[in-house]
Amino acid sequence: MRIIISPAKKMRVDRDSFPVRDLPALLPKAEALAERLRSMSYEELKALWKCNDSIAALNAERLRSMDLRHGLTPAILAYDGIQYQYMAPGVLTEEALEYVQEHLRILSGFYGVLRPFDGVAPYRLEMQARLSTCEGKNLYSYWGASIAETIWAETDCVVDLASREYGRCVSRHRPPEKRLVACVFGERRDGKILEKGTLCKMARGEMVRFLAERRAEGPETLRDFRRLGYRFSGEESTPSVYVFLREETRP
Repeated sequence: MRIIISPAKKMRVDRDSFPVRDLPALLPKAEALAERLRSMSYEELKALWKCNDSIAALNAERLRSMDLRHGLTPAILAYDGIQYQYMAPGVLTEEALEYVQEHLRILSGFYGVLRPFDGVAPYRLEMQARLSTCEGKNLYSYWGASIAETIWAETDCVVDLASREYGRCVSRHRPPEKRLVACVFGERRDGKILEKGTLCKMARGEMVRFLAERRAEGPETLRDFRRLGYRFSGEESTPSVYVFLREETRP
């Protein structure tokens, strides 16, 4: 089993907590992307990144001085979003860290796919960014099936805890004989199941932590998840979509 998650926009440098073990599997393609980005003007980069001047200046400087092979941070520590805060890798046991290294894969618009202890440099590039390359008009064209092929070569079952933007890189290239289980974290409101962005990110991080603590080897373990008020709903779930519902809350 492999678990896929999205990256976070916010990144940090931490070269002290854990050592880097490897370089990313698709590093040559990331290096080519770095060169493509360096060929762009500041205004073009700012438009691509869809950010303010402060964030654009920070990431333009990061790009200018970027070294993708030295002075790196383990991917699991480099991303600093809500999902990663709730995963809390800094306090996972040694056994749980070994579990995530084997089972967890982080999808990335820049690096393609990462193992938790692959070394990365801070960057800004979302998968849905409209960056044209020799492969096509966007990053989905650039990466093609390479992300999915890297992951499916390792396993017969993928648990999708990524956002749709990233999960589609794996789901649309699923071999027919292999299984993918997507997870929905929602609330029932007026007969509908609604997902809330921040709560979903929190739940995805908690789910990774839960699976690592249980050292889960199959998707059935997901059904025992009881955190942040979520419970597995057999009534709403299918073999390919596991639905977790929180108790309905009213104003």
